[in-house]
Amino acid sequence: MLLSSTTHPAYDLLPKILKKHAHSRAETPGTGAIAPSAPRAGAQRQKVLQWLDDHVPAARLEHILRVEEMAIALAQHHNLDVEKAGQAGLMHDLAKYFKPQHLLEMARQEGLSIDPVDEANPHLLHADVGAIVARDEFGIDDEDVLQAIRHHTLGSPGMGALSCVVFLADSLEPGRGDTPELHALRQASRENLHQAVWQTCNYTLQYLLHNRQLIHPRAITTRNWFLQQARRSQPAPPASPAP
Repeated sequence: MLLSSTTHPAYDLLPKILKKHAHSRAETPGTGAIAPSAPRAGAQRQKVLQWLDDHVPAARLEHILRVEEMAIALAQHHNLDVEKAGQAGLMHDLAKYFKPQHLLEMARQEGLSIDPVDEANPHLLHADVGAIVARDEFGIDDEDVLQAIRHHTLGSPGMGALSCVVFLADSLEPGRGDTPELHALRQASRENLHQAVWQTCNYTLQYLLHNRQLIHPRAITTRNWFLQQARRSQPAPPASPAP
């Protein structure tokens, strides 16, 4: 079951938020935002927004819209498909407020691998289940978009550039904070996606360790894979002179 809108006192703010962002890409030049490339894209975005209106609280919708905008900006900066980035950013948290048992049931029905950490904290499945909702509810069949939704929380070793962009946007969007560490990670996300992914994994892992929370194995394998890739892309140190 989904969270009821009556659970959230701030829910009456959503119509204003939706109205503000329905045309924000076209009305805000110079922010990295763009208008949908076709009427169908705009109609689908509005459909997703209306669905979110019914299923997430106002604060979460604001986060989702910031992720959408940062994903678009990063995609533009790295010469990736901005429409796909926007789609994945907008739909990344579709299953965020599904109840734990519902997440587990949907994951099992889909035949997903469920780690003991998922069993202990089913919320971690919301990314994988969100991709199912995007496919079944909104007809998304682009594998790049589905993978970006699927991997936005834990990442995945070898995930593509679009998935990296949404992973980073979810972790680093402006609402996450204004610390020197976050500033450095945001700068890294513009300079090198692989570098930024493993550094952002480190940042998250430090938080989990400090708070004595379980760590999903995929978070660690993601961090290690991207660290190795970043090391391999660095120039080799100069050879030592002969004695």
